[in-house]
Amino acid sequence: MPVNRSRRTTLTTGAAALTLALGAFVTEPAYAGEQPGNTQGSNTEQSGGGDGNGIYAAARIQYSGSVAKGGGPGNVTPADVNWTPPPCWYAPYLGAKAFKEKMSKDIEGQLNAPGMGGHAGAALSELQRHYEDEYGWTDTPGYKDYNVENDGKGMFWAAVENPDEPDLLKRSSCNDLPFWVENGEAPPPQYEQAITPQILAALAYQHMELPDTEVTLAPEAVTKVNLPTWAWLDKAVFDEVQATAAINAPGFNLQATTTAKPVALKLQPGTADAETYPASGECVINTDGSIGEPYAKGKADETPPCGIKYLRSSGEGTFKLQATITWDIAWEGTGGAGGDLPDGTFGNDQAVAVQEIQAVNR
Repeated sequence: MPVNRSRRTTLTTGAAALTLALGAFVTEPAYAGEQPGNTQGSNTEQSGGGDGNGIYAAARIQYSGSVAKGGGPGNVTPADVNWTPPPCWYAPYLGAKAFKEKMSKDIEGQLNAPGMGGHAGAALSELQRHYEDEYGWTDTPGYKDYNVENDGKGMFWAAVENPDEPDLLKRSSCNDLPFWVENGEAPPPQYEQAITPQILAALAYQHMELPDTEVTLAPEAVTKVNLPTWAWLDKAVFDEVQATAAINAPGFNLQATTTAKPVALKLQPGTADAETYPASGECVINTDGSIGEPYAKGKADETPPCGIKYLRSSGEGTFKLQATITWDIAWEGTGGAGGDLPDGTFGNDQAVAVQEIQAVNR
């Protein structure tokens, strides 16, 4: 039977050796190309390895739906400036035999490296003992012969760095040694950063790609000083979008889908010499799912429910009208899990020329 470890496993002897050793167990993210048949998004994977005997043991996260092409972060800006996606996590990595092959090779290579002695060498020896001797060291249980007798019944989990996290310290903060999890079982509760539907939802949020926001204007592109310009978005122009993140490994499958629904349009004229309708610049969604109201003949003297009035000419240039949609974002995942994520925003600039109305006095 596999050892039931009740404590987190870290090495406190020889920090340099520990850094070297852990470097072998942070799964490097690898990006795949665009998913066939998915013109909106892409396939992105963080991959582990295999044991050479047909048991593929990988920490693979697959993104699909409305996600950024090429595997990079999407275009969503969280309204909550304090919210950030997870910088790293723990996920299924390798089966016991594959883990032993990689681990023993890496440790032996480091032990035989020139100058590897003292505290660093001692730490590597303790690390080797941890996976070869079921008694481990001190009061921390270890694994007998890398737990190979249970190969196929579970996997070693290891840290995965989020490649889109710019802070190196945060990205490398998952620094526990690889640990064993039986198929179908949850990781020990002390590993709070072990992959969950909620973490997958946050990653799907980070990769989500929202549609461009180009409002219809009347007058279109060129308007006049002090003339109300109507702005609107038809329901057909935008709708809710979804992005999914999933992880599949032997005995372990999780997924989460984030759904973004548009809730408001904010207009920013691109100059302080302008007025917005309404004054806040926030145009709410109508009951039919549209925003604003299309201009119709005979409404020139009316105040648009959503629009702008420029108070001065743009001269030879243009003003950059920014139209930003606010999206309400929630998620659902494996086992009925779900909840809310911070609202997201995404907008586009539109060039608007504003001309003076010429008058002739006789």
